[in-house]
Amino acid sequence: MTKIETRTYETVREQTSPRIDTDDPESEVDPVTRRVINGNLVNICDEMGHKMTRMSYSSIIRESEDFGCALLNEQGQQLCETDSTPLQMGPIPAYVKGTIDLFDERGETFNEGDVIIHNDPYYGASHAPDFGIILPVFRDGGLTAFSVTTAHHLEVGADKPGTCIIDTIDSYSESIRLDALKIIEGGERNKTAWQLIGDNIRVPDMVMGDIEAQISAAKVGANRLHELFDEYGHDTVKYAGEAMMNYSERMLRDEIEKLPDGEYSAEGYIDGYLDSENPDEKDIFLAVDMTVDGRDIHVDLSRCDDQLDNRPINMPYEGTVFYAVLLVIRSTLLDTERFPLVPQNDGISRPLSVHAPEGSIANPRFPAPTIARFCGGNKIADLTLKCIAQAAPEKACAGVGNLKVTTSSGVTEDDEYWVYMDISSGSYGARPTKDGLDAVDTLYANTRNNPIEDIESHYPIRVTKYELREDVEGAGKYRGGYGPIREFEYQSDGRVSVEGDGSKFEPWGFGGGHDGSTGKLIVEGEIDEETPRSKMTNKPIEKGQRLRLVGPCGGGWGDPTERDPNRVRSDVLDDFVSRERAREVYRVALTDDLEIDWEETEQLRS
Repeated sequence: MTKIETRTYETVREQTSPRIDTDDPESEVDPVTRRVINGNLVNICDEMGHKMTRMSYSSIIRESEDFGCALLNEQGQQLCETDSTPLQMGPIPAYVKGTIDLFDERGETFNEGDVIIHNDPYYGASHAPDFGIILPVFRDGGLTAFSVTTAHHLEVGADKPGTCIIDTIDSYSESIRLDALKIIEGGERNKTAWQLIGDNIRVPDMVMGDIEAQISAAKVGANRLHELFDEYGHDTVKYAGEAMMNYSERMLRDEIEKLPDGEYSAEGYIDGYLDSENPDEKDIFLAVDMTVDGRDIHVDLSRCDDQLDNRPINMPYEGTVFYAVLLVIRSTLLDTERFPLVPQNDGISRPLSVHAPEGSIANPRFPAPTIARFCGGNKIADLTLKCIAQAAPEKACAGVGNLKVTTSSGVTEDDEYWVYMDISSGSYGARPTKDGLDAVDTLYANTRNNPIEDIESHYPIRVTKYELREDVEGAGKYRGGYGPIREFEYQSDGRVSVEGDGSKFEPWGFGGGHDGSTGKLIVEGEIDEETPRSKMTNKPIEKGQRLRLVGPCGGGWGDPTERDPNRVRSDVLDDFVSRERAREVYRVALTDDLEIDWEETEQLRS
């Protein structure tokens, strides 16, 4: 099995502070002090996150909170993180380890005052638009930690505007490549590097401003960490970090041990390119085979389709796939409602191993493009969830509706580029005791939607419709969540790209629940709702033309005829379910006054 391992690096080993070396870090710090220090570490990351949102230029960071902040030890093991987007925070250790690898290969060293920018998905990055800012932290002349921020940038110098790019041939064409580049060296700005990045970005003011925000947030993390060392002592903080990693590992292993040992499998498809004439580019097969073995979980992705050499829906193994699986394992087995005080750190990853053969869509070979890896990775997470539903149904939910991401762009009358990215939500499947969540980002996304007021005040776009779908839910004892309908009208000529999924394959129902419903992509006058399409590349759009994005609805849980008739009536009153559907699917009869006809309902259900 392949695993994200803790590695020892020549470059780092020569630079680190005296090694905190003990087989029992718990014995070095009392439990109360460990908790207090851990709380301080988390607060530092939260402050870093607030700095990011207050200083960022782009709405994807400022409003949608598509960023991550974390502190790591000198070996790249994560100590803590802020509460933000899982797909940003999860791969942060891989960013640091990829940077250390590159430094080792090039014979470079970390120095006090350095700031490194990194975005290579073949060295740990989630995908190229997610820039990592890595600030090494020194204490008494030795490297002791890293303060790191990651964030999605709206323009990265690809062969097309924006970062919603679904048609590109390799890693070189999807982004400017920043392989562990020191943009600040020994406290001095590398002016050449800054100039190079700015000159290759269509909207440099916004992107360079967001990079500055990331650097400022990382500096906050480093400064606050020094204050923590001053208050409790360097060694005490390090012992506490080691002890909390062991604690998190132990807590997850305890929950894994409660699962029945055995093999659990789930398989499904993502749309791929439904308009392609090449059959290998659509109906992409994914499969998750999960083995529970005592206190460990092994996940095998060997049955997934091969990589697509000239299409960017391949998924980076370290930066996307591993953490898509880990997210589901951690969030279902250590639900924060029942386990509110289990830190998210390196210990969480230790009980899990994930194997994906090199050359598969879940572990592509360089230089296969990966910028549009989102929907595939989210489907890997969804299939992992389906495996968990077989092992412990009370901890899972039915299939989720995937998202759609849109990049709109154009040139103003002053010959300046504008670029806007919008995330149109999906929906969650029903749960064992509750309905699914409506119109939310799902699984490893967890970003917020962008307020209409913000969109319309900054870009030549009007939001003409934003509502929930009707009469298409995944029916069940508990129904799946409703996907949204989001419609834009363009106020000037421009271009638009869409990265999405779920226009052909419905989210899965569970335990007798019905499958959910597919989404749609509609362009006024060109693509109608009968044409299954989930992606669109850099398409010209005219002033006054409308784009409508329809989100999938999540799968249902349990037999629909067991649904509480009062819940069915409530959905009818809210215009989610029609009176006819209530009768046909849920076997609930309603009078003309929309009261429950209990006698007829009993007859229908019998």
